[in-house]
Amino acid sequence: QVQLVESGGGLVQPGGSLRLSCAASGTIFSINAMGWYRQAPGKERELVERVTREGSTNYADSMKGRFTITRDNAKNTVYLQMNSLKPEDTAVYYCNADVVQAILGFNSRNFWGQGTQVTVSS
Repeated sequence: QVQLVESGGGLVQPGGSLRLSCAASGTIFSINAMGWYRQAPGKERELVERVTREGSTNYADSMKGRFTITRDNAKNTVYLQMNSLKPEDTAVYYCNADVVQAILGFNSRNFWGQGTQVTVSS
């Protein structure tokens, strides 16, 4: 199996910064895309930003210029640097990974982390 363990969430004031981390472990041959999604109360889960193994990224327009995703392929870890945080960024942030496994015949399967709470409030 594969586990995604997130860390770095918490309470921050508006305008502040947080850095989220997500480490993947388990039966991993390689990982295609990794990314972050978020879900606010009463809303659907939405893409924040994701990055391919080669480093190509796509992100939601509302995060442009404020959030930056990076990835360490050797550590199977993805990071999300969040700056200039706003109260509307408050949500549970979920890590997602598209994992290639030998047990699947080197096909991929999608995995989710448990989520980490980010609260932006004064």
